[in-house]
Amino acid sequence: MSPRGVPITDVRERLFAAAERVLAREGPGGLSNRSVTGEAGCAKGVLYSHFTDLDEFVAELVLDRFRAVAQGAEGLPGRAGQGTVAGNLTGTALALLASSGPAVASLALTRAGVSARVRAAMEGGAPGMPEVERSLAAYLEAEQRLGRLGRAADCAALALLVVGTVHHLLMTAWTGSADPAERVRGFVAELVRGAGPADA
Repeated sequence: MSPRGVPITDVRERLFAAAERVLAREGPGGLSNRSVTGEAGCAKGVLYSHFTDLDEFVAELVLDRFRAVAQGAEGLPGRAGQGTVAGNLTGTALALLASSGPAVASLALTRAGVSARVRAAMEGGAPGMPEVERSLAAYLEAEQRLGRLGRAADCAALALLVVGTVHHLLMTAWTGSADPAERVRGFVAELVRGAGPADA
């Protein structure tokens, strides 16, 4: 336990990581100030010294994880020509479906205050799915110029299909349900097979 009055470095990330572990173990119903701070090994008041309430904490967790994925996807166009098209698309899709992704999404859905905060933040420009979609489209266009994707492929539509499918899986892959990774791999493989050269 951190002694009272001693600052904890990277406290937000420490609390976020603790919340993800609680969600993975106990599901949305197990998340509380007490469970998060206990898992993080810090005093119960620490969470409320950084967030006004649990809804704000959860909303910031969701936005932080979406921001990280969006930032990771920014580098995707620069990887055109490397690896395989299907592999690169799958990697980005699976980043959204990381171990905590479905659990965090399900938590946001079960708390109306969280959903409202996340929506407001995204309307205000917080990075998320739209940025991932744009990065995917730019990547596919780069692969198209290299000849690894069919010239007739609609890159914007393909990017939307990937993001839309991942969004669906995030909303329906509850804690304890089957790992959606294999569904993503199969879907992306079929998408690329229909859109480009067989060796893409």
